[in-house]
Amino acid sequence: MTRISQKFPGPPVRRRGVSALLPGLLGLLGLFGGGLLVQRVAHASADAGGINLHPVTLRLPPDAPLSAVARLGKALFFDPMLSGSGRQSCASCHSPAFGYNPPNARVVQAGGMYMKQAGFRPPPSLAYLYRQQPFGIGPDTVDNDVPVNLDRLAASVRNDSRARKSAGTRPAGVAMVPQGGLFWDGRADSLQRQAIIPMLNPVEMANRDVASVAKKLARSRYRATFAQLFGPGIVDDPAQLVDEAMFAIGRFELEDPSFHSFTSKYDAWLEGRARLTPSEARGLALFNDPHKGNCAACHLSRPSRDGLPPLFTDTQYEALGVPRNPAIPANRDPRFFDMGLCGPFRRDLASQTQYCGMFLTPTLRNVDRRKVFFHNGVYRTLRQVLDFYNLRAVAPQKIYPRGADGQVAIDDDLPVAYRGNIDTADAPFDRHVGDQPPLSERDIDDLIAFLHMLDDGYAARPASPRAGTSAR
Repeated sequence: MTRISQKFPGPPVRRRGVSALLPGLLGLLGLFGGGLLVQRVAHASADAGGINLHPVTLRLPPDAPLSAVARLGKALFFDPMLSGSGRQSCASCHSPAFGYNPPNARVVQAGGMYMKQAGFRPPPSLAYLYRQQPFGIGPDTVDNDVPVNLDRLAASVRNDSRARKSAGTRPAGVAMVPQGGLFWDGRADSLQRQAIIPMLNPVEMANRDVASVAKKLARSRYRATFAQLFGPGIVDDPAQLVDEAMFAIGRFELEDPSFHSFTSKYDAWLEGRARLTPSEARGLALFNDPHKGNCAACHLSRPSRDGLPPLFTDTQYEALGVPRNPAIPANRDPRFFDMGLCGPFRRDLASQTQYCGMFLTPTLRNVDRRKVFFHNGVYRTLRQVLDFYNLRAVAPQKIYPRGADGQVAIDDDLPVAYRGNIDTADAPFDRHVGDQPPLSERDIDDLIAFLHMLDDGYAARPASPRAGTSAR
């Protein structure tokens, strides 16, 4: 995948993004020279007793003490002094008790200097990002930091046919599609850059500029720690001080096991340490069935060939056509549209209108610890989410509101000119109005039962150390 060096309103960032963190990242992936052997990685299926027919040994990130830099990042992550209001920390919107999702049911979070500003999107989870690649377009075949003209690259593949997605199969051709990056629109290319953007956003942590953040850090209880870790001159270099602070937050998110604990029932089942209930087994089959749920087409459910546990996302972008959410204050203006990759917050793809309406496919791990769903928070329950997938194509009148003319306002959260971007080719969206829905009510119950299995906290990790062990 061609990597893109993103620009954002912040300090000059040394190449301490994903690529510069690669040695630590590889360590987190548990690459011990082939010491961990995978028994079999087959299509996930259960026997009549709910036992995994093909258990594997998963290659998990190591559970090790945090480095000194990560310990500093942890303290900063939970400290509200970094916000303009003094009342908002990273954890205010990314609570560990909720899978690093927001800890409340607000569609958008309050922020700003006086905590009275409304955001534009529900914050996505910060969990399970340790393998996220920088934003790019195309297959993941190269590893370089050479900046490219993203607008030109996108234009060059504008007329390529869109790859069909079907659970359990790979596209026949090489898919030149947007993938990777952080935020709903991928505009940050590392955890370090993801950390600084909210700090400078006037409706979030609301610091006026980098110098304001640096001044807080230089006067904080962390001053001596920064000098010890990065040299005594660090507090006299505002841009570098903020750079190192954001790097520390990124290290915390990479090193702390709570961000990627892999302690769900599904993980235990993959390793042969748990049994599925009949409902969970049916839900798993539906999740992987390309003609029913087809969920695994985007939310990948299989371990990788070398045993990395599934993240339940392909990290690509989709235009799903979810209904407009009137609860978002910005949507009171009928001229405002949040179009994801092509704006309004990401500007470098504004002319590539084939991407309008596309948003990052999030992980489904800990999904039922969220209180609102999709990029605009339009739904509040998993059943509503599954009803959307089940009924959007066959009964749109049950999904979209009616306009002033009495007609069903299909795809009402995207300008008419870009509605052709919305997926109508992949199941379950490939059906037609009046067709039978692909899922029954029991099917939806079973899928929800399976999604509950993705919550962390079911079982502790197997005994460490994992290096040098062989598969069962």
